[in-house]
Amino acid sequence: MDIKWFKGIRNSEDAFAIRNEVFVKEQHVPVEEELDDQDKVCDHLVIYLLGEPVATGRIIIENKKYYLGRVAVLKKYRGKGFGKILVNELLNKIFLQGEKEVFIHAQVSAEGFYKKLGFKPYGEKFFEAGIEHINMCIIN
Repeated sequence: MDIKWFKGIRNSEDAFAIRNEVFVKEQHVPVEEELDDQDKVCDHLVIYLLGEPVATGRIIIENKKYYLGRVAVLKKYRGKGFGKILVNELLNKIFLQGEKEVFIHAQVSAEGFYKKLGFKPYGEKFFEAGIEHINMCIIN
């Protein structure tokens, strides 16, 4: 397994390919909503298994708060620990910079996954790209 970081959109084709498969094809999120201006300034992470990209996520800084976003694992690799590795790598990068809180707009279907990793839900559920979400936060 290899883990690679990318800044902005340079070299992030594999991240976009995973996101296209998961969000656009599986979840029917319009591509114009899935790709956004945040991609140009985010840190992107891709996990590779035997050279194949299998999972991705990004770090967004908005209003001096750190958010995880576009966390995705290809369907055939789900349930094998890649999501946990991915989220922990993203969190480690943020916490090593001295940040204490990290937020995520989690899909409600993934709320249990994030709770197991230490995230706590807050606020009301809401819809984003036609999918129900919940705000969650983890404190280091």
